[in-house]
Amino acid sequence: MADFAGLTRDRHYGNGKQGKHEYIVIDTGGFEPDAASGIYKEMAKQTQQAVAEADVVIFVVDARAGVSAQDHDIARYLRKLGKPCVLTANKAEGMQEGVQLSEFFELGLGEVIPVSAAHGQGIRSLVELALAPLHLPEPDDEEAQADPGVIKLAVAGRPNVGKSTLINTWLGEERLVAFDLPGTTRDAITVPFEHKGQRFELIDTAGLRRKGKVFEAIEKFSVVKTLQAIESANVVLLLLDATQGVTDQDAHIAGYALESGRAVVLAVNKWDAIDEYQRGLVQRSIETRLTFLKFASLHFISARKRQGLGPLWASIIQAHKAATRKMSTPVLTRLLLEAVQFQSPQRAGMFRPKLRYAHQGGMNPPVIVIHGNSLEHVTEAYKRFLEGRFRKEFDLVGTPLRIEMRTSKNPYADKDEG
Repeated sequence: MADFAGLTRDRHYGNGKQGKHEYIVIDTGGFEPDAASGIYKEMAKQTQQAVAEADVVIFVVDARAGVSAQDHDIARYLRKLGKPCVLTANKAEGMQEGVQLSEFFELGLGEVIPVSAAHGQGIRSLVELALAPLHLPEPDDEEAQADPGVIKLAVAGRPNVGKSTLINTWLGEERLVAFDLPGTTRDAITVPFEHKGQRFELIDTAGLRRKGKVFEAIEKFSVVKTLQAIESANVVLLLLDATQGVTDQDAHIAGYALESGRAVVLAVNKWDAIDEYQRGLVQRSIETRLTFLKFASLHFISARKRQGLGPLWASIIQAHKAATRKMSTPVLTRLLLEAVQFQSPQRAGMFRPKLRYAHQGGMNPPVIVIHGNSLEHVTEAYKRFLEGRFRKEFDLVGTPLRIEMRTSKNPYADKDEG
């Protein structure tokens, strides 16, 4: 990201980790709470939404420029919200904290934390201060409480795609409030459910939003809750709207699910509302815009009319089984050597990659670790060739598959040690 004023106009989301605690950070553009029109008004909307989604706000001021009238406006806005806020002065390298930063106390947000983002100074302490008010439990405690017999299923998609309607239909009762308006949800809601003996936790990223809590000036969609739901799930059901096709937002959600390594099932809702010509367009848009989810099962449904819902469960369970499948080292190695015999990797200069053996390195998503020599020269095309072989053998439908190459620096090291 270049260091120009006003460059960040949209919200940008990223993952961070401090010790054992993981968190989502939202980067926003410049903020003018009272902006009346134009790009600054749009940037203000984005920032308001980010603040609404956040548990803690870090208010960054310029240590060298001093307090500005805009700083006072933002501080006044943050004080009204009453949300935990950490005031930090950036570009503070080489400055005398007590003297030059004292003027920022007039913003009424407490202690000023000096940092230098460019030099990485004070960032760790800043994150610790930001996370402190949340009283986060130790991640190990949370994992110990997880029930391995329960499949966590996140229903994700854009506003008004029919997420709550689908879950209500599954449950057979109005457990979640579904209005015919986009954005009736803010927080993710978890609902226990059992289907044919299999227990689920349905994570609905669309739930109930009380009318008095709606921000009229901002989009009524909490990205953070969707990202958190995806991360905490075993399987993600990505719901698309047949009347809208595949949008940028759909592609972003799908991309995040893939990056998180989650098993995915695709379902196109409102399929009954479009004609044959439109159906062809939707199918082509899925093939082109979501080509990175070729491993996922695809279903065409109508949540409101209860059409096509039965096969969804089979695909969800199949995706979970694939994501948690155990693959033995002898079978993986046999498949690897058979693949090499069928088609050797390309030579790179004087070196031809030598693939020796493979073993499983993780589950959900499955990870296959391949050992050998000169593996840094293995092409992406050859990795896809290997992936196809592994997927076919282990029926890995619905889950991403990660292949890691580990090169031995000295192929005779083990013999020398022996």
